[in-house]
Amino acid sequence: MRLIFAKDYEDMSCEAAKIVSGQLYLKPQSVLGLATGSTPIGLYDRLVQVHQTVGLDFSGVTTFNLDEYVGLSSENPESYHYFMKEHLFSRVNLRPDHCFVPNGMAEDLEEEGRRYDALIEQAGGIDLQVLGIGRNAHIGFNEPDIKFEAMTHKVRLDDETIRANARFFAREEDVPRYAISMGIRNIMLARRVLLLASGPEKAEAVYAAACGNVSPKAPASILQLHRDATIIADAAAAARLPEAWREHRSYHF
Repeated sequence: MRLIFAKDYEDMSCEAAKIVSGQLYLKPQSVLGLATGSTPIGLYDRLVQVHQTVGLDFSGVTTFNLDEYVGLSSENPESYHYFMKEHLFSRVNLRPDHCFVPNGMAEDLEEEGRRYDALIEQAGGIDLQVLGIGRNAHIGFNEPDIKFEAMTHKVRLDDETIRANARFFAREEDVPRYAISMGIRNIMLARRVLLLASGPEKAEAVYAAACGNVSPKAPASILQLHRDATIIADAAAAARLPEAWREHRSYHF
């Protein structure tokens, strides 16, 4: 695992954009796994800037989003599909037919999971998977005690996750209780993983991911076993990591 210590959110976003941009320059037909939430917004803004200023080309890129709320259509402003259109898809030259998000309106969510897994396989697998991390160390919507072998599946959101996501809705009771999410196995099959963390509320989760025992109780801890995983954490999110590590801009272990 590689750790990059950023000064703040802006620095974290810039470092992440360098990695994603480099991936696309090296492989213009890359398959990207994408995340939603407040953490990757800065990354997407910077990718748009690189696209507009130096012509970073997304025309050959295929994207797969990690998850979607069950019961929200792609036109619902609170859906993750809508989020991605607003923050990235409509702002760069991605082909709409190459941008995939799980269908939270599917009548058969098990079948939708199988369909989504098959699409990823047909695309050749994910080259670079972008992740955020929840306060309980979830990645995607894989909550604690999830099975590590799970592929795309329906999940029930923990109360802590519902409370954290309530800021995006008018009322907490409006937050869906279920989502469809790529599983831990999907994430571990990605050739590269990039996890972003910002803010003091993520410090315990980052510690669990990098220093804790590998356990389903802290889903992100499985990344310790990934062949090419990078965590970019700002100073607040990295506060619980060993001081000797934080003395370096980048640390490998």
